[in-house]
Amino acid sequence: MNTKLSFIAFALLSFAISIKAGDKLNLRDITRGEFMAESMTEVCPLADGETYAQISDDGKRIVTYSFKTGKQVGVLFDAATARGAQINRVQGYIISPDGRRLLIQTKTRPIYRRSFTAEYYIFMIQNNKLEPLSEGGPQQTPVFSPDGNQIAFVRDNNIHLVKLLYDNAESLVTKDGKFNEVINGIPDWVYEEEFSTNCSMVFSADSKQIVWIRYDESAVPQYSMQLFKGLAPEYEYYRDYPGDYTYKYPVPGKQNSKVKVLSYDIKSHQTRTIDLPLDADGYIPRIMATSDPGKIAIFTLNRHQDDLKVYMANPLSTVAKLIIEDKIDKYIKEETFENVQITDKHILLPSERDGYNHLYLYNHNGQLMRQIVTDKYVVKDVYGFDDATGDAYFAANPKGATDQQVMVARQNGKIETLSQKAGVNDAIFSKNFKYFINIWSDIDNPSQYTLCQNNGKVLLTMIENKELKKKLSQYDLGKKELFTFTTSEGVTLNGWMVKPADFSPAKKYPVIMYQYGGPGNQQVLNRWAIGISGNGAILEQYLCQQGYICVCVDNRGTGGRGAEFEKCTYLRLGELESRDQVETAIWLGQQSYVDKSRIGIWGWSYGGWNTLMSMSEGRPVFKAGVAIAPPTNWRFYDTIYTERYMRTPQENPKGYDEVNPIYRAANLTGALLICHGLADDNVHYQNSAEYVEALVQSDKDFRQLVYTNRNHGIYGGNTRNHLFRQAINHFNAELK
Repeated sequence: MNTKLSFIAFALLSFAISIKAGDKLNLRDITRGEFMAESMTEVCPLADGETYAQISDDGKRIVTYSFKTGKQVGVLFDAATARGAQINRVQGYIISPDGRRLLIQTKTRPIYRRSFTAEYYIFMIQNNKLEPLSEGGPQQTPVFSPDGNQIAFVRDNNIHLVKLLYDNAESLVTKDGKFNEVINGIPDWVYEEEFSTNCSMVFSADSKQIVWIRYDESAVPQYSMQLFKGLAPEYEYYRDYPGDYTYKYPVPGKQNSKVKVLSYDIKSHQTRTIDLPLDADGYIPRIMATSDPGKIAIFTLNRHQDDLKVYMANPLSTVAKLIIEDKIDKYIKEETFENVQITDKHILLPSERDGYNHLYLYNHNGQLMRQIVTDKYVVKDVYGFDDATGDAYFAANPKGATDQQVMVARQNGKIETLSQKAGVNDAIFSKNFKYFINIWSDIDNPSQYTLCQNNGKVLLTMIENKELKKKLSQYDLGKKELFTFTTSEGVTLNGWMVKPADFSPAKKYPVIMYQYGGPGNQQVLNRWAIGISGNGAILEQYLCQQGYICVCVDNRGTGGRGAEFEKCTYLRLGELESRDQVETAIWLGQQSYVDKSRIGIWGWSYGGWNTLMSMSEGRPVFKAGVAIAPPTNWRFYDTIYTERYMRTPQENPKGYDEVNPIYRAANLTGALLICHGLADDNVHYQNSAEYVEALVQSDKDFRQLVYTNRNHGIYGGNTRNHLFRQAINHFNAELK
């Protein structure tokens, strides 16, 4: 045989095999975002209805584009040519109602999930001049007055007012704000986290009044987290001795902030208290301005969160008139407040009063005009209501729980689907609803952005993520598929599965189950952003390359299927959810290609709770599990979230004390790894500390990883790469 030819033949064969096999994923590439899809961020529809604004990729400019053509039509701001103050990067922006000014956000520093401080600059578009909003330090949640001539913002828990027509003269609206005692105009921790807001302040329609919520948290119990010098970032002032961060955090059954609504007359400097008939322990999730200077909409909830009231309050007379009341079985969902819309003439209110999240249209006097959507599917998002046509624009799932479509309900009651593809669709509408940007993906395709007319006709495809698909095609990726199955209790559950690229039905594979499982949440959707790290289940694909099958199933209590399915976990969170995850493992073990003796489970936050509950459910189906930042007893979590689903410990002691991982510690089976950040302001490290003590006293083996100075997201520097590697090493050690 010719040795040279043999070598060439072998090299060509090796090359062919390598092409066929494809490249292997690298964990570090995954955790540093190498497989993130291209997207459009900070899109702001402009008042003309024909254009939108967006920050340029280099962060130096704010550029305007046509909704009809997608082409650039102008530049609102350019850091390189602006006169006056100099900034390096635009991190956000707010356009004044009259379109003459911009507020440019820079040097952003996060506080909690939604709150942050930043340095804001006022930019006059006409004369290209940039100047600081205030010289007194960073600001929070600046708000333009409707006439565009004033800006209110919060600093150190007090409201400040800047008058732009008077040389940016700055004055104090409130003086009683104090850390851990009184907050004006921005929410406390629990309101921010559980009512999804970071601002509690509006102007009246005539720009003469500022109206805000005042939070007195002086009697709220506090929690302290220990901080260290650390790295990435490094806190030099803790080099020799650790410090701590102490803040107000109400746990179930304890005191919340005492709230009230105040108004401030800008001309007379008079402060008034709105005469609001609020329960002593009630909530004010939102205040919203209307087009009437004499009407500020105030939304209240009782502590059980099953009775929503909408008041129209006059900031001058202080009279608050009840116009809408919505009493719902068990609880009112948080998304209600994110999706409520107030137009010049109407209020569009989401409600589950008929068992599904539908929309109800009222006038400003509280008269019900009509119900929008009566069929048995769920409205998932609300884009707005057009007073001129009577059309309501929203997202819903008429094709099933794993789907989402962009839709419109016409004034005559006809409902049309505007999106064109099965999968998950979302939208950004122009101010006049003439156009929208449709964002679509499915389980096999990353996001595509298309410009559409309001009848759904596609005008232009702007982003297809072809480069990402080309990049991924070079890798050895497995097949993703959606499935359903029925448990032994007769419950049909939805799931997705990722199999290795070289999957053989004749082999027996270990399985890793990822889940979240919390109230209203959905992980099983026909979209690209699935999996514990998103991006097309990219981390699950990495695990498949290690020889696993990866599975996710939405248990009872999750969203998209109506109130009966979602609220059946009420008062006993974790019981049915963990039962369904165990049933999933049993069903998987019955499949010919699954090794039932090698099934693992993991999850983050509520998914960590569900992991611990499932591993101690009583049926030993899991050989290994990883719980990341898990709650372990709802007595340790916050009032608003926990009581929404559990009521208080005084009302429901058995639900709290008999349904939790600590109570079940002695039943734990399988090899467990627990991971938690020491500076988790959301799910405190207390949860893991108390749980591992219960495991110790129950003589249960486990492993634990604690991350210095990390919050609930456990990221920064190399942290996320390290976290996932430890979890995967744990599964490899136990399941292979």
